[in-house]
Amino acid sequence: MQLINPPLSLYIHIPWCVQKCPYCDFNSHAIKNTMDEVNYVNELIKDLDSDIERFQLNNRHLHSIFIGGGTPSLFSPQAIEKLLSQVLQRFEHHSDIEITLEANPGTVESDKFTGFAQAGISRLSIGVQSFESDKLIKLGRIHDSQQAIKAAQLAKTAGIKSFNLDLMHGLPNQSLDNALDDLKTAIRLAPDHLSWYQLTIEPNTAFHSKPPKLPQDEVLWDIQDKGFQLLSDAGYKQYEISAFSKADKQCQHNLNYWQFGDYLGIGCGAHGKITDTLSKEIYRTVKVKHPKGYLDTSRPHLDHLTTVTADELPFEYMMNRLRLFSPFTLDDFEQRTGLASKTVLSQLKQAQDKKLITNSNQQWQITTLGHRYLNDLLELFL
Repeated sequence: MQLINPPLSLYIHIPWCVQKCPYCDFNSHAIKNTMDEVNYVNELIKDLDSDIERFQLNNRHLHSIFIGGGTPSLFSPQAIEKLLSQVLQRFEHHSDIEITLEANPGTVESDKFTGFAQAGISRLSIGVQSFESDKLIKLGRIHDSQQAIKAAQLAKTAGIKSFNLDLMHGLPNQSLDNALDDLKTAIRLAPDHLSWYQLTIEPNTAFHSKPPKLPQDEVLWDIQDKGFQLLSDAGYKQYEISAFSKADKQCQHNLNYWQFGDYLGIGCGAHGKITDTLSKEIYRTVKVKHPKGYLDTSRPHLDHLTTVTADELPFEYMMNRLRLFSPFTLDDFEQRTGLASKTVLSQLKQAQDKKLITNSNQQWQITTLGHRYLNDLLELFL
């Protein structure tokens, strides 16, 4: 089968935050003294250059950039501008390339948002999580409800083209009315995009070692069903399990992930996926996790380089692609994995029999039931 080069995105990880939230399982590190942002930016560029050389990416077009963390908004606009200017010099890209920066409402003010816009940031993703101050305290967030609202308002006036609000539901002791009030507040702030997802207790977190009291399952289902209706009535279309957007405002970077596109990952603990059409292999990369090790100039930034095997590819593709509500074709599966469509055809037909997937004119599309039982659906491809 013909393996193609899919769109190439770039993920940049900035690992520092003011304090570690009890639910967070991302690679983040509370600031103990100061951040060495100058040296870190320099190492990010060296890391990028190594990946470009390793995978011969000089002629690849750059589709999008996402700066995540941690709390990237702790960095100065000057550091972000230097970073982006260096990155964009190395790739062909459209003049309106989507460049997202994650921001914490407790770390921003008007001048900083304006500075990020001037540095080249076109999209902000603001980690609100809740608009109730008592819930924010339980989540270990450093901002309060008024700071959350102010951050969204600042995003509108700072010259940023688009912004997302990150909001969680199923929080400790949260009622149906609490959750819907949060969502209504977010909708009133009129972001282009909303990421609305349920709090989950992950291993290696403070919440895992001391679990909080979470809403019962029936309350969670009510929150989800009524929340979906609120979002739909407000003009937000669900295009992924936890992503809702106004028309033409989907996150292009995350769409590329979910469509099994390529992405470089630079920075502490960043993951990448790269297709090599010459060797007909798909590679995964993981960078050195801890800032001290990543900034150690005596060692490489790359920690792991692995090949995705033919046995793993069906699950890897479906794990990403089935998060989306849009259909896919078997041609797309073949082009993005290099495998024949017969590799997954019997599993797709099983899923169709269980009403987890539909097939219309060779367009395979997950159903509402399929999204509700996504883990069961994905098990078919293991």
